[in-house]
Amino acid sequence: MLVKKFSDAKPYEAPNHRACTTLRLFGAEAGGSQALIVGVTHFLPGGGAGPDASPPEKVYHVLAGEITIIIDGKETVLRPTDTCYIGPNERREIINRGNAVATILVAVAAPPK
Repeated sequence: MLVKKFSDAKPYEAPNHRACTTLRLFGAEAGGSQALIVGVTHFLPGGGAGPDASPPEKVYHVLAGEITIIIDGKETVLRPTDTCYIGPNERREIINRGNAVATILVAVAAPPK
């Protein structure tokens, strides 16, 4: 077992993200999992990511606040304990339209080595 204390998580630059803070928990430079990259993202009001698409599968789990996910012009609002799956190369946009910070747990399939 490998334990990661939230206080030890390190920030990283997430491409095409705005008005947010991203913290890596496992995978990539954080070590641990070879199959998953797991992190936490805090989106400020008005913050978001995309629109873009990438090959890895993604799962977003809302911990606090709410985010709007836009896929193919369809908007879905996710609130605490809501989870969504984004398929490979599925074009998505994330927006925090609320007035509070929105925090999500992100799990992304790691690229093959």
